[in-house]
Amino acid sequence: MASRKEMVELFTRELALCKVRKGETVAVLSLGDSLRDYARAFLAAAKTLGAKAVDVNLPATRSTSAGDRLKDFGKNPLADNPKAMAKLKAADMVVDLLVASFSAQELEIRAAGPRMLLVCEDYDTLKRLFPTPELRARTEAALARLRKARKFRFTNLLGTDVTYEFDGNYRPLMEYGYVAEPGRWDHWPAGLVANCARDGGVNGRVVMNEGDIVYPRMQFLTEPIEFLVESGEVTRIKGGKEADDLRRWMDGYKDSRAYAVSHIGWGTHTGAEWSLKGIGMDGRSYYGNILFSLGPNVEFGGRNDTPCHLDLPMRGCSAWLDDERIIANGRLLPDDLRAAGL
Repeated sequence: MASRKEMVELFTRELALCKVRKGETVAVLSLGDSLRDYARAFLAAAKTLGAKAVDVNLPATRSTSAGDRLKDFGKNPLADNPKAMAKLKAADMVVDLLVASFSAQELEIRAAGPRMLLVCEDYDTLKRLFPTPELRARTEAALARLRKARKFRFTNLLGTDVTYEFDGNYRPLMEYGYVAEPGRWDHWPAGLVANCARDGGVNGRVVMNEGDIVYPRMQFLTEPIEFLVESGEVTRIKGGKEADDLRRWMDGYKDSRAYAVSHIGWGTHTGAEWSLKGIGMDGRSYYGNILFSLGPNVEFGGRNDTPCHLDLPMRGCSAWLDDERIIANGRLLPDDLRAAGL
């Protein structure tokens, strides 16, 4: 466990990357007793940099773990707390320890001008995956390519072959672990890019392999699962017991939009591990993964706000942007996307 001094020092480095400076206001948003050590350390770090620090701590009425809140995707107590919303919208930067991200409230806060940083991983993961200029550069290069592309296709040796058609109506997302521009959102720790296809513009077959990951169920698959995708919807999930369990879990939300294909992208962080640590940013950010996702797309400008969100990182895939192969069996190929020495 990190000492308070060590935590404040690391969080000060992070806020410095976010260009927090004297005269700014940093609001730290938390829920109940969850991550209060983080909240106190971020408040101290902001003051160290000369900023005004505002503690926005909401009362907890149920489970406050980040993992539990991610299972109820897009829902948070800010919807019923206009005073807290006013404080957050008046800040220059919001540190989100609540997981208000991926919600209508997050979009409202950012529209008012504050930059926003989600932080809810364990301390050792934050330290190990601390962002670097190199991570930012290759993630920004990936976003530039993804923004221009009109088609994304990925395959694997188990029979995956699915194509996403982009039309520019959704805004692609990149995460490299810090925010320095007004209105921007990011997640520390993270390293990934993603985008959504046009409505109805995903078709093909996705076969997840043994050892691939199901978030937020925090599960390594022990057998393949196949998804048939037609016009942007998963119309069939095939496999054994784990496929049956996944269908039942999704159906438990009683929302057919859970079967809508959401974003697609890949991981850019060379320090990420293929693991189930914390809330799962290692697997999502894993260098060269494919991040296949189902459910909500509000973060990309869409209207699907179903609380059933599945992130499904897959290793060993190949991918193309338009006609250029950018990933071969999990290895990034273009110089601007590839980390030095890999």
